[in-house]
Amino acid sequence: MKIEDVVCTFCGCLCDDLVVEVENNRVCSVENGCTLANEKFMRDHRLKNPIRRDGNGWKAVSYDEAIRETAEILLDADRPLLYGWSGTHGEAQSVGVHLAELIGGVIDNTSTVCHGPSIMAIQEVGHPGCTLGQVKNRADVIVYWGANPIDAHPRHMSRYTTYADGFFIENAFRDRKVIVADVRQTESSAIADEFLKIDRGGDYAALSALRAIVRGKGDLIPSRVAGVTREQLFRVAEICMKAKFGAIFFGLGLTMSPGKYKNIRNAIELTQELNRHTKFTISPMRGHWNVYGSNEVFTWITGYPYAIDFARGIAFYNPGETTSVDILMRGECDACLVVASDPGAHFPRACAEHLARIPTVQIDPHVNATTHLATLQIPVAVTGIDAEGTAYRMDGVPIRARKLFTGSYPNDQEILEKIFARVKEAKRS
Repeated sequence: MKIEDVVCTFCGCLCDDLVVEVENNRVCSVENGCTLANEKFMRDHRLKNPIRRDGNGWKAVSYDEAIRETAEILLDADRPLLYGWSGTHGEAQSVGVHLAELIGGVIDNTSTVCHGPSIMAIQEVGHPGCTLGQVKNRADVIVYWGANPIDAHPRHMSRYTTYADGFFIENAFRDRKVIVADVRQTESSAIADEFLKIDRGGDYAALSALRAIVRGKGDLIPSRVAGVTREQLFRVAEICMKAKFGAIFFGLGLTMSPGKYKNIRNAIELTQELNRHTKFTISPMRGHWNVYGSNEVFTWITGYPYAIDFARGIAFYNPGETTSVDILMRGECDACLVVASDPGAHFPRACAEHLARIPTVQIDPHVNATTHLATLQIPVAVTGIDAEGTAYRMDGVPIRARKLFTGSYPNDQEILEKIFARVKEAKRS
């Protein structure tokens, strides 16, 4: 059976035009998807059942045992951490927030190690953004700063920018100007009209120079700023100011370089300066397929987008104190529930070592680096394949991911609701 208009739940693009062939509850082929989408849909190496660490090995356990043990671990903990959430649907994320509140724990999503600085900057100066559809139909100048979409978001250029013809852009590849700013040459920089090769840690200075030029203070610019010549900075500023509609997309090369959220604030303020001359927007290149959704859901319920601490009985938010890496580095938490993410592969070594010392439960379909640190792992259905739910595209547009078939695995929401029910019952009694 061929199913059309399938949503790919891999990256923040949430491409919704895939054609997937299913036979005997198994994906046989994928059309229109990138290589990452093909790997997501065709991969078939899930855990068969929950596993518990048993000495140096693993022992298979039932779902009921795994749920009961997880509830006991969370109830026994004084400072539990619930981390991840960017690889699951919004309905499961909602249950996670209520569970964190019930046990007085900390709940954090993967924004803490990717676009957390972007959110902090947006909280300070706002977000002049727009949908990807607006970019596709209107933008004649595209800027990628600290991002390499060809590798990280392979269809971003073909669906929304460089190669995507729009309502007002009839020949995108010819009519659009593409500017790439990065510390090294990438696949994306190879097709750019202008490539700003910036010195490591020089993003803030380069953005400040462009702001000065746009404000008419170009006579203050020295011959070279952060490795970029004065002439090229003027040329790039001129391209941006002459645009009919421009769009800046920035990635982790900007959020995680020296300057952190101040880099993003500077980029947003550059966008605001450009809006004195033309129309310009700015948007983060969100990585996980529903990391934007985790920020949305957390904010609806608590008022804060990530790093939320319920230890005081109310929601408290203070990045640098209540963020996962900081809590783990200080050795604060005595239990961790990891949902739909892999901190073992991405966190600093000291954090991974602490996760290995404490009871760590992972809810994830596949074995990954965190599995080797965990006490217990519970496999679940994959949203967009054998589970359904709501996700948010990188531009904030909600999209419903359908399931292609009904499998044998419970989904994240079902597992979390059962854990929540057990914890609530134990609290009552």
